[in-house]
Amino acid sequence: MTYYIADSAVFIMGNCDLDSSLIITVPSVAEELKSRDSALRFDLAKEGGLRVEWPEPEMVTEVRKMAEHTRDSEELSKTDLEILAKALEYKDRGILLTDDYAVQNVAVQLGIQVKPIAQKKIKDIIIWQKQCIGCKKTFDKGDVCPICGSPLKKKRKKSRKEKSYS
Repeated sequence: MTYYIADSAVFIMGNCDLDSSLIITVPSVAEELKSRDSALRFDLAKEGGLRVEWPEPEMVTEVRKMAEHTRDSEELSKTDLEILAKALEYKDRGILLTDDYAVQNVAVQLGIQVKPIAQKKIKDIIIWQKQCIGCKKTFDKGDVCPICGSPLKKKRKKSRKEKSYS
């Protein structure tokens, strides 16, 4: 049986025609739903069998490590980390539903199948780095160049084509 791990976009966009009993999410997703419509879609899905589960702490740790490796950690919220951890738990029998490119990038690196809601799926797996806009030196992290004091800008370090799970 295939399960669908849903991030907030599923309830915000409202264009997901899946059996609610096959959908799993994390509690922090509900906190991100600001509109009445998205909260209503969430509540209706819960009544239809949506499962809301806490992620396993060791899975969150594994996701954090991968996000550090890809340098997506600055882009990921607590909810993003938790939804990725839940998707990692269901890796062999689940598909992560998300439009967030940073979430997709980390998910693909972890071997998690991804299906976007309204956006296109990422084509490349990206490892990021920071580059100084002044002296052009590159760094793994930070916001200010330790050499010249100029701001650091996010830049692709390397990328490769993503394997299709479709």
